[in-house]
Amino acid sequence: MSFWIGKRVLVTGGSGFLGHHVIEAIRARGAADIHAPRSRDYDLRRPDAVRACLHDIRPHIVIHLAAVVGGIGANRAHPGRFFFDNAAMGIHLIEEARLIGVEKMTNLGTICAYPKFTPVPFRESELWNGYPEETNAPYGLAKKMMLVQGQAYRQEYGFNSIFLLPVNLYGPRDNFDPSSSHVIPALIRKALEAKEAGAREMVCWGTGRATREFLYVEDCARAIALATESYNDPDPVNLGSGMEISIRELSEKIARLCGFEGALVWDTTKPDGQPRRCLDTTAAFAKFGFRAEVPFDEGLKRTIAWYLEHRGTSLAAAHKG
Repeated sequence: MSFWIGKRVLVTGGSGFLGHHVIEAIRARGAADIHAPRSRDYDLRRPDAVRACLHDIRPHIVIHLAAVVGGIGANRAHPGRFFFDNAAMGIHLIEEARLIGVEKMTNLGTICAYPKFTPVPFRESELWNGYPEETNAPYGLAKKMMLVQGQAYRQEYGFNSIFLLPVNLYGPRDNFDPSSSHVIPALIRKALEAKEAGAREMVCWGTGRATREFLYVEDCARAIALATESYNDPDPVNLGSGMEISIRELSEKIARLCGFEGALVWDTTKPDGQPRRCLDTTAAFAKFGFRAEVPFDEGLKRTIAWYLEHRGTSLAAAHKG
């Protein structure tokens, strides 16, 4: 924990879903000088704003979490925005961090960077063996460029940049806006609203056959803290729980936990996205001692409880950004 003593830390996206938890995690591990400016203060898509941010804060450590994200619908509707905004933030931040002498930069990629038909479990060595699933390829490739840039800068300039690949996250403070949310918050909101309306059925996207893996957000935050402290190699590292579940089983589980007893109806005109997702998580444990700890059902119960308590304010916060 002495790693954080005397270090000024910039957390981009620090007011977001994952950012809140990362700040709590590093604070608990000894970080005291933490800066998490909002997008209204510095638009990180613009090089002049990135330069101003880094000159104003003068961080020793940068943890780059800021991203434009969303579910399948949002990715299909805004592929250009998702590519440009994410690529621009990464390119400018890594370059300006290098120029100002940042000691270490932790960059968060995405599971969407993997090829569409990656053998399960996904191993880091498979990252370049094909094109990502089409609905979120622009987002996945934009984030993947941070790995390329970080490795190139390490080789040419000796810049210490690491790259982590988290699987789908869930937990308290997630985005429950149906226009941009990921699958777990979308299903929780849909199930609770169907229950409260006395609906006989709930419509779910796709066939239900696709599989996903999920990591509780507090586990991910701990992984990021551990990697920032002790991982200093160029190779990407998966962050996950190692548990694979079908969207059909997930939907049934969430409906049950929310108390919805009606039928689940599958809208097969909607896409499934990537057919399967499940990570090999052995490298994270070997390289910096990370293993997921929160059981999936327990994490879902905590997420549902948080939403029930905060749903009057969570949507307003999501729209505020």
